[in-house]
Amino acid sequence: MKKQLLTIFTLLFFGNLLFAQETDLDLVQFSGMVVTGDSLFPVPWVNIKIQGQNRGTTSDYYGFFSLVARKGEVVEFSAIGFKKGQYHIPDTLRTNRYSLIQIMTNDTILLKETVIYPWATKEQFKMAFVRNQIPDDDLTIAQKNLDRIMIRERAAAMAMDGSMNYRNYMDQQVSKLYYRGQIQPMNIFNPFAWAEFIQAWKRGDFKKKN
Repeated sequence: MKKQLLTIFTLLFFGNLLFAQETDLDLVQFSGMVVTGDSLFPVPWVNIKIQGQNRGTTSDYYGFFSLVARKGEVVEFSAIGFKKGQYHIPDTLRTNRYSLIQIMTNDTILLKETVIYPWATKEQFKMAFVRNQIPDDDLTIAQKNLDRIMIRERAAAMAMDGSMNYRNYMDQQVSKLYYRGQIQPMNIFNPFAWAEFIQAWKRGDFKKKN
């Protein structure tokens, strides 16, 4: 009985030892560099994962990476702005080290449109929409600008600034020099002034406004 137990123990011990040796022979130190396909620049922070496993690593700032994998496993490479890539580690390797230069292809990602509103809630939007004053269109603005009565009221209420006073003074000086040595004409005999006076009287410009 003791001989049988000793034989079984010996077979189990050497069997586990041989299995461990075979398993260690399948492990590979898989390392390399990730670069872009158009300019061969290094790609940092690439996610590198063994397909179907929870094992992986990330490339550093210079695109280098290193991880322990098994022969025959598939390694996946993914990064934002690049298409995903895969590499199948050969199962016929005779060494426990393997290097690779993985090329990543640029990928265009279309993001959904995001609209940012200045209102925090729908109730605030409804209130702003109801109270909002619609601005005048171009036609209405032009009509207001061409309104003679409004222009006259603005001109009467507008005080003369320094430039307007200077221009009025220079006009008076030029008029004096132009009619120097002769009698200056009086507006009382100007037919255009009389026509403007009659038109103003018909419009009621001289009526008192309450």
